[in-house]
Amino acid sequence: MGLSVLAAVGDARAAQVNVPSPIKRPPPAKTLPAAWTRAERLPLWGKDMPGAGQFRAEPLPPDYPPVYRRNIAEPALHVFRPARPNGAAVLVIPGGAYLMVSIDNEGVAIADRLTTMGYHVFVLTYRLPNEGWRDRADVPLQDAQRAARLVRSLAPRFGFDADRLATVGFSAGGHLAATLATAFDDRVYAPRDAIDALSARPAATGLIYPVITMTDPYTHAQSRAMLLGDHPSPALIAHRSPDQHVGAATPPIFLACACDDSHVPIENSEMMMAACRKAGRPVEAHFFQEGEHAFSVGYAGTPSSLWLDLFDLWLKRAGVG
Repeated sequence: MGLSVLAAVGDARAAQVNVPSPIKRPPPAKTLPAAWTRAERLPLWGKDMPGAGQFRAEPLPPDYPPVYRRNIAEPALHVFRPARPNGAAVLVIPGGAYLMVSIDNEGVAIADRLTTMGYHVFVLTYRLPNEGWRDRADVPLQDAQRAARLVRSLAPRFGFDADRLATVGFSAGGHLAATLATAFDDRVYAPRDAIDALSARPAATGLIYPVITMTDPYTHAQSRAMLLGDHPSPALIAHRSPDQHVGAATPPIFLACACDDSHVPIENSEMMMAACRKAGRPVEAHFFQEGEHAFSVGYAGTPSSLWLDLFDLWLKRAGVG
């Protein structure tokens, strides 16, 4: 065997040694987290919800994981309080391809970490567009706008600064958070009360492995189909692609995703970063080598486990944390 061949074999073995072990996401919990059932629940709308009476429940299989919330007739916030408040709040928007809301790994787990950092946390369960609502492309944004306004109205009660409200969204929830960041003042529902006179603009927005674009080839097909239907027009696709609407009023944006994400292409995050830079808006991005999709708080022993600390430091630098 020649020296060049031996060297090639040695290089191949060295490369094999350095390949990280595959990351495996744990299965969904079979019961609701105790922290979720204990948390105070605040309805968004009460009896005066847009589209009242349109909800249509979908049958679920008997073994459907309860942490994947569907059939959301009444959107709400679940409240998680810090032991040592820092004066700021975070609205958490879980993902689920607009087919469900994943309240454990992208709700309770995130709230647990953020409250230890001092944040008041409000986890949003928003209406899903494919459950009977006629204004399906606007329904999640209606809830996100109302949630931001409701959280601001609660600042005196909970003791945080209404101007120090951030949002963080995951996957399709990242799309909703990005839509809120770029369309916070779009009139998608008629004002109901004094709460709706408050601003829905977050002071800062985190987008974690987010769906951003509704355009091919980088969109997440299921999220688009759930939100916009099977045959959306080009105008509707553009309207609900937040990267196309970044402007001077868009809040600072924080992005985190994994390069090995096989569900939502990282080009989504790259497109949002490029749009922010083009518009001259503050943006920070972290692209981890591994983590796949839905890595939640990250995997111990990998850089993905640091994103929440980075987010906290970034919020402090932005004057929010």
